[in-house]
Amino acid sequence: MKRYCLALDLKDDPELIAEYEQWHLPENSWPEIGDSIRASGIHSMEIYRTGTRLFMIMETSDRFDPGKKAEQDASNPFVQRWEDLMSRFQQPLPWAAAGEKWVKMQKIFQL
Repeated sequence: MKRYCLALDLKDDPELIAEYEQWHLPENSWPEIGDSIRASGIHSMEIYRTGTRLFMIMETSDRFDPGKKAEQDASNPFVQRWEDLMSRFQQPLPWAAAGEKWVKMQKIFQL
């Protein structure tokens, strides 16, 4: 099993942040998005927020390949619609590469 920790920022607008959180409630999630996530080898995914900063934890199978997931997402119309919708709320981290949304975090401590 692999663990990925990623970060992304939301736009600093309380109404947009509230709407973003509403889209992530179980009753508002799109089943096609969950299916796509699970089919790629992601076993669990959690997103946390503090202020405008988002933090995602993904637990994946050993076969999970982020590059392959990106390719699959690019050809999935449901994922593309979801990403377009989410882009209304999100903004890249200042140090993100061009076109990069979620930035992989570096583990610096473990107890």
